[in-house]
This record gives sequence, structure tokens and C-alpha cells, in this order.
Amino acid sequence: MVTTQVGTGETAVGNRGTTARIVLLASVPAMFLATSSAPTPLYSVYARSWGVSAAATSVVFGAYALALLSALLVLGRISDHLGRRAVICSTLVVQVAAMLVFAAAEGLGALLVARVLQGLSTGTGLAAVGAALLDIDARRGRIANSAAPGIGTGIGALGSAVLIAAGAPRPTRLVYLVCAVVLLVQIAAVSRWSDSTPRRPGAISSLRPGLHAPRRIRALIGAAVPVLFAVWAVSGLFGAFGPRLATQLTGSSSPVLGALPIALVGAVAPVVTFSTGRLGARRSLVYGILGLLAAVGLTAQALWLGHMWLLLAGAAVAGAGFGFGLRGGMDLVLPAVDESERAGTMALLYTASYVGFGVPAIAAGVVQQATGNLTATALGYLAVLAALAVTAAGVLRRTRAPEGTTT
Repeated sequence: MVTTQVGTGETAVGNRGTTARIVLLASVPAMFLATSSAPTPLYSVYARSWGVSAAATSVVFGAYALALLSALLVLGRISDHLGRRAVICSTLVVQVAAMLVFAAAEGLGALLVARVLQGLSTGTGLAAVGAALLDIDARRGRIANSAAPGIGTGIGALGSAVLIAAGAPRPTRLVYLVCAVVLLVQIAAVSRWSDSTPRRPGAISSLRPGLHAPRRIRALIGAAVPVLFAVWAVSGLFGAFGPRLATQLTGSSSPVLGALPIALVGAVAPVVTFSTGRLGARRSLVYGILGLLAAVGLTAQALWLGHMWLLLAGAAVAGAGFGFGLRGGMDLVLPAVDESERAGTMALLYTASYVGFGVPAIAAGVVQQATGNLTATALGYLAVLAALAVTAAGVLRRTRAPEGTTT
């Protein structure tokens, strides 16, 4: 009897320790995404202070996306060889440096430097943290990997907007200093975590740019990637154009109102992720596609009819589609991946996601700058999203799981 009680107690302590490590590690990608969305409400402040145009903000965003994708291609597998903890702590340090450059920025050049540092840190860190979460607990790790991006994106955009609306002193510095403090706390916590991933030879050879997927799961990746691309593209729509669309529909330049669309995407997505654990991967991907199509319809209606509430409804439904799509993609691919393949596979999935997030938004920004017509640009973006959703549905329907995998 006593032995049983001790064993149960040890198990409970072990479970609590595992949960604490998952929460800690999940907070890192959430923070990376929060720092990436925090500048969005501040662009209006930069525009007034420095004369930063919409085209310039597109360049800044493009620099971030390019740096992030480069890091995923070159450094995405490095944690398989150097260990998760060392890579995660290093990326957090670079992220702190980016926050300090943001806080000290006096012009567009400093913003570009900060965004490049941020992109390099985020790309490397997402692959390492994603793999570390799977190392600790494969099932809960997939949930955490799916929920963290939405949570971080929503918190970053809305938190930054609230500070501006509340009249916080020097918001273009305070926002980043607050982020830097949180990142320093995370560095202290992660540095105390015992890394269970051994160092392996081959670190230098892993730096060859490229994306690597085990042959046996390429069909699964082929089914998941179009959905991931599409749902991240809809997130890019609300991240890049949400504030301007809100201003156009309401006539208000409130930073909180402008941040609400992307904050809603970020708020709804993790709720869906946490509440659909028993849903199969393929069904989740289908629901992600349907959510994307519904979001396209609602957002188009908002632009045609001029109703802000429809834009917010579209953002909320987009958040549901994002949650279903990201969870389904992770659940379809990751259970079939060996431990030594986790970081590389996470890098591949995040690359597809961020290409979807960045490329359509940058292209639409260029079109909007050239035409000066926000409504037409947004409607064109929505048409592209609908085409992406239909394409993803066709690919998913034709793909069958390899023998021996669970979907």
C-alpha cells in the first residue's frame, strides 16, 4: 500500500514537472509571435513621427519574413546537433537584442535591423522549441505547437495597441522594453532546464540550406502543407490589412480597434486547438479549409456592405479555421516523425506556414501602394485565399496516408 502511494506521488510530481516544462517552452514561441505582431499598431506612430509609408512597412515586413525563412532553411535542424536548450537560449538572447534595437530606433534603418534580428531568432527558435515540445510529450507537444502562435500573435498586437490607447509614455520604446523583460525571464527559466537531447555530430553539414522530409511521410506533408499555407495566409490578411480596414470601415484610427481583427484570430485559434483533441487530423484539416472559406465570405461582405462587425466576425471564423488547420497539419505529420527528424520537420512545416503568411501579404501591400485602392486590394487577396482553400481541399482529397500511419 505504501509503495503504491509513493509511486503515485512520484508520478504526480513527474506529471506536474512535465506540464511545467511544456508551459515554459510553449511560452517561448508565443513570445516570439507576440514580439513579431507588437510593431503592427505602432506603424501609425512611426508614420506620424518619421513619415513611414505603407510601402516602407511592407519592406520592413518583407525583411522580417526573408530573415525568418532563411533561418528555417539554414538553422532549422541545428538543435538536433547542438541540443535544444543551447539553441533556444541563444535565440532568446538575439530576440532581446532585437527588442533593444527597436526601443532605440530613430528611423527606418533601425527598424530593418531589428526586424532582421527578430526574423533570424524566430525562425531558428521555432524549429528548436517545436522539436523540444515533442521530445517532452508528443501529444501535448503537438497541441502546444498548434496553440502558441495564435496566443502570441493576439497578445502582441492587442497589448501594444492598449499601451498606445492608454497614453503610455513613449510607446515605441515601452512596448519593446516590456517584451525584453519577459524574454530575459524566459532565458533564466530555460537555462535551468535539463536538456534531454544529446549533442550529435554533423552540426556543420546541417547548415546546408534546404528542407528535409523523410520519404515515408512526404505524402502526409504534401497533404498538410497546402492547408498550412492557406490558413497562415488568412492570418497575414488580418495582420497586414486589419488596422487599415478597420479605419476605413469605422472612420476611427483607434489602435485597439485596428488590432482587434488579428487579436480575434489569435484568441479563437487556441480555443479551437485545445477543444478539438479527439478530432482526427484529416477532419481537422477539412474544418480548417471550411473555416477559411467562411472567413473569406464574411470579410468580403464586410467590405461590400461597410460593416465592422462583419469584419470582426470574419476574423473570428478565420481564427477557427487557423486553429483547425494548424492542429490538423501537426497531427497529420508529426506522429510519423522520429526524434532525430523532429527539428527538420518542424522547420519544413513552419517554412510553408510563413511563406503563406508573408508572400501574399507583401504582394498585396505592393499592389495597394501602386493602386491606392485598399478595398480592391483586399478583395483580390480574398479571391486568392478562396483559390488556395479550394486547391488545398483538392490535394487533401487525393492524398492517402502511407501504410502504418495514424491520421
